[in-house]
Amino acid sequence: MVVSDASNGGGSSSPPLVVEQTNTLGITKPISLAGPTDADLHRNAELEKFLLDSGLYESNEEAATRREVLQRLDQTVKSWVKQLTRQRGYTDQMVEDANAVIFTFGSYRLGVHGPGADIDTLCVGPSYVNREEDFFIILHNILAEMEEVTELQPVPDAHVPVMKFKFQGISIDLLYASISLLVVPEDLDISHGSVLYDVDEPTVRSLNGCRVADQILKLVPNVEHFRTTLRCLKFWAKRRGVYSNVTGFLGGVNWALLVARICQLYPNAIPSMLVSRFFRVYTQWRWPNPVMLCTIEENELGFPVWDPRRNPRDRYHIMPIITPAYPCMNSSYNVSASTLRVMKEQFRYGNKICDEIELNKAQWSALFQPYFFFEAYKNYLQVDILAADNDDLLAWKGWVESRLRQLTLKIERDTNGMLQCHPYPHEYADTSRHCAHSAFFMGLQRKEGEKGQEGQQFDIRGTVDEFRQEINMYMYWKPGMEIFVSHVRRKQLPLFVFPDGYKRNRMSRHISHSAEKMGEDAAKSNLGSSERSVKRKNDHEMLDEKLGKPEKRASISPQRLVCVSPESCSSQMSIDGTKGVRLAKNAGTKCEIKSSNGLLENGISTEGAYMHISETGGVHPKNDSQNSRCSEVQNENGVNRNKAGEMDLDCLESAETASCKSLSNCKESAVDMDQRLDNTHNFQRTEYSDYVPTASSQALNCEEDEFELNHMTFGR
Repeated sequence: MVVSDASNGGGSSSPPLVVEQTNTLGITKPISLAGPTDADLHRNAELEKFLLDSGLYESNEEAATRREVLQRLDQTVKSWVKQLTRQRGYTDQMVEDANAVIFTFGSYRLGVHGPGADIDTLCVGPSYVNREEDFFIILHNILAEMEEVTELQPVPDAHVPVMKFKFQGISIDLLYASISLLVVPEDLDISHGSVLYDVDEPTVRSLNGCRVADQILKLVPNVEHFRTTLRCLKFWAKRRGVYSNVTGFLGGVNWALLVARICQLYPNAIPSMLVSRFFRVYTQWRWPNPVMLCTIEENELGFPVWDPRRNPRDRYHIMPIITPAYPCMNSSYNVSASTLRVMKEQFRYGNKICDEIELNKAQWSALFQPYFFFEAYKNYLQVDILAADNDDLLAWKGWVESRLRQLTLKIERDTNGMLQCHPYPHEYADTSRHCAHSAFFMGLQRKEGEKGQEGQQFDIRGTVDEFRQEINMYMYWKPGMEIFVSHVRRKQLPLFVFPDGYKRNRMSRHISHSAEKMGEDAAKSNLGSSERSVKRKNDHEMLDEKLGKPEKRASISPQRLVCVSPESCSSQMSIDGTKGVRLAKNAGTKCEIKSSNGLLENGISTEGAYMHISETGGVHPKNDSQNSRCSEVQNENGVNRNKAGEMDLDCLESAETASCKSLSNCKESAVDMDQRLDNTHNFQRTEYSDYVPTASSQALNCEEDEFELNHMTFGR
């Protein structure tokens, strides 16, 4: 078994590395070679204490359990390969030499996993042991018979085929790669390019996780500083609701690559400095300029690599974060215009809080305040997922969740980007339901700075219907698996989405809704319509009072479903540009929804209930004065220009942009990047116009998945 030294989260500490001016890390020279001051060291000690107190490190007992589980899994796959070798008539010597090796990757390999985290593992086997039958059938059956193994779920049709299960209570994601060797050596170097000879693309993708993790650890100047910073940023991303690759945000490898690039740009910085520089850099970053840790390597093996000059699909990626191991890929292809908007808002939020921390106006705890998603918008889409039992729900929910980003893309496409979606990566469950249930939510708002015309509507009825039809093509569908998409206003949100079962008091929306989200540019574009917005808001609140809907009330949930089939629930949705969101019901539909007051209502929502979509948008209020300061209006530029002498991102991005034009010689483009670190620069960015995606091209992101769905049949 091959496991990194850092697999238990501790690992051997790398010695402090002081990078000299002549050294270059990554594709450009560092932005700053400055080390920590006494104040930085003090803030770093406070940050590490905060992370420890937040329970981000596992206990020694759990670490020992993980090592034991990996040992048992390694023994199991070795026995499995020997059994197959014997059954296929190989010699006794071949049976004795037959071997498989377990590698780890992801957060466990990088040494940043926390309590209860799963372990990403890869089994590398010989050429005569295949994935389709030997791995997903024979090994699956072996695991199913083991008492220690529970919740076994094979996913052979995934982009990266995987077997998910729990081993002694530890969650395991197990991949398989069959390499072109008859005997797999115990000391196999998976980072060597020879492992990619004569293998198919699913195998390359399976190997890529381990190869990328190894490369990241080789390309950062100080591994321990990288780990602490990454642990911190992952925790922040989860608290702020932007940690989810499947939903269209960023997953573990994406955050690792972003942090690793900051470590390269500030090689002598400690974690407290790196966290602050992370937000400062990515607040200014001009996407779709790519983030890369090294030059993109070409290879005679011929696997496709990320290259917007040659591959038209690569030009549509709006937030490219490129993996460092051959074949280099964009790890963030799931990001959409809507999710990028949300992440940019959160980067600005983090940058503002870090500025306050450096001025001793805030503590680290302010940075990790949770994002109150259900106070940020007036309108939401609720996606209810039902199944006959928990086992069916696990598979059905996984399928629906993997397609939710398609709903975001389709809404962007069908409204020309005028209606913005904010998919929230957390799932919720109504325990009062008698069947297995799960729910996801999306926030809806008009694009900031756009003035709505009187009577203009965003009609997403067909969009939602198309999405539901694609969902219902699930080839493993079973009776009881249902999906309902409905619209709810903020005041109609079901109580099960709130942690304590009730809604907390909100600050005035005039103060809270635009906090963290609206920069100077948005403020200028909305200046002319501010009075009308306030008037519509006041009229909207008066309407709520007339309808008998006070601020605090009992649960009003329009999702009490009487119908049992989504086919019979042909709800129609339209979003009014001036009055809000409206749901109508087709004549003859059998879908009936009861609110908690016992009145039977037609359609997804009360007939005639109009909901205002805020034109400015915003983020939740805070509870204390410190957090109120954090909710002030953000500057779109988001950077304290007094610090520009330390970091000139325009100059950096010119170098990184040029690296896309000349992928074979990235270093040449950045030769003058850091000549005057102590002076304030004002460089003009050089864009590569053939790479920047157009608004009309964003809808193409879902083409591949649509083609994949179109050939499937739904056989109920």
